[in-house]
Amino acid sequence: MVCIRCKMIVKSELEKLELHYTTVELGEAEITDKISKDQLDTLKVALKMTGLELMDDWKNILVEKIKTAIIELIYYNDEQIKINLSDYLSEKLNHNYTYLSNLFSEVKGTTIEQFYLENKIERVKELLAYDELSLTEIAWKVHYNSVAHLSNQFRKMTGLTPSHFKNLKHKRRATL
Repeated sequence: MVCIRCKMIVKSELEKLELHYTTVELGEAEITDKISKDQLDTLKVALKMTGLELMDDWKNILVEKIKTAIIELIYYNDEQIKINLSDYLSEKLNHNYTYLSNLFSEVKGTTIEQFYLENKIERVKELLAYDELSLTEIAWKVHYNSVAHLSNQFRKMTGLTPSHFKNLKHKRRATL
């Protein structure tokens, strides 16, 4: 689960099944009731119909927690983190980073760092498209130490500079 709407859907489905929960957070729900096989199957089907998936494999669950932690950091945390990503994830998930990294690579076929960078660049693209913040403000919001670092990484991953990307958006709008 990566958004508030997802949490609302999960809560709604749990309530339909008359299952009581203490928390529903991004990526997990804590249910106080004992769940029958039929309730579990019904919940799986209901979630699948809304585009969500019930995970019961511990590896996939931990990988989803890693992804959720990264997405929360990029999209919902405007504060600069004072520690590096590996320490942040280790503290947040209570696991050794090497273990998390190896597991993530095994399950997803990519590294945590690559996933992090791809999501940061997607967030930068989104903020550039909104055209409400300066590049300096975007760099700060997406946890870059400088505009130069953001620009270099953006160019490496997209082949474009942030300003060229922004101009392409304006040209597309003008031609429509």
